Amino acid sequence: MIFEVIVPVLFLLGGLVLLVLSSDTAVEHSVSIASALGASPLIIGIVLVSLGTDLPEVANSIIASAAGHGDINVGNSLGSVLAQATLILGILPFLVGTFKVNRKEVVLMGACQVLALIMCVAMTEKGYITRLNALLLVASWVIFMVILVNVTGKKGMEETDTPPSTNRRYFYHFRRAALGFAGIAVGAYVVIQSVTTLSSIFHISEYIVSFFVLAIGTSLPEIMVNLTAIRNKHYKLAIGNTLGSCIFDASFAIGIGPLIFPITVSSSLAMITGLYAIFGSLLVILTLALGEKVDRRSGALFIFIYLLSYLTLGFIVK
Repeated sequence: MIFEVIVPVLFLLGGLVLLVLSSDTAVEHSVSIASALGASPLIIGIVLVSLGTDLPEVANSIIASAAGHGDINVGNSLGSVLAQATLILGILPFLVGTFKVNRKEVVLMGACQVLALIMCVAMTEKGYITRLNALLLVASWVIFMVILVNVTGKKGMEETDTPPSTNRRYFYHFRRAALGFAGIAVGAYVVIQSVTTLSSIFHISEYIVSFFVLAIGTSLPEIMVNLTAIRNKHYKLAIGNTLGSCIFDASFAIGIGPLIFPITVSSSLAMITGLYAIFGSLLVILTLALGEKVDRRSGALFIFIYLLSYLTLGFIVK
């Protein structure tokens, strides 16, 4: 029994490490290309970096859907939204200190995040996601990005944030990014197999394992990128990555797998966790909009909101 548990746990940890390292490589070299082209820090964070750091969720969505494990897809994506908006954002001020945010930008990104979550909950409550539902989710992310780029793009270029250092060796960056993407695909496959094995051994729902354990693991690239960004005073890139990742997970990441392989999902779990993610997101956005900063007090509140979800889900399990 012990050996049966140790092996999948080791594979799970190994897969997560590969996901984190590969995502870091893919993001670093993708951002080098984008910043060399003159994109604003906020837009780099919202679109490119959030997409790059969420590649583990994308890979999990496709692989889990192809394997018929819809709960892993939805549980991981919704769990990632909650973890990134509360736990990951809450940890940052304790590690790197207080940093400011722009109220209008936060409200706009937050509105997109909540709308994406509402769409997701509405589509999963019936217990399955069709290709049409998935197409709407994926298309909604594109629409949200167009809105955010058009509203915040010009302002972002005028801000004093300095984009990450540039390097015009495009071929080198493309090659390194491609290697990172390949590592993400391999890591995602290993993680999926480990999660299904562990949930079977302990007789725990794949959804619950994915919502809590897997979601934190696949959210590690966000905290690593955000820490680096804030230490280098790229505050807009960090907040853009955090909220942009939440929008991406609640729309594109969930939808891309079912767009190819329609899935079934535990509707009751998806409903309650999705509603809690909406509740948590609203509290975070309201706190950021009123205070226009992320400090230890707000960080402690965000972490508490995340930990409270364990009690909420505990009642459902019973």
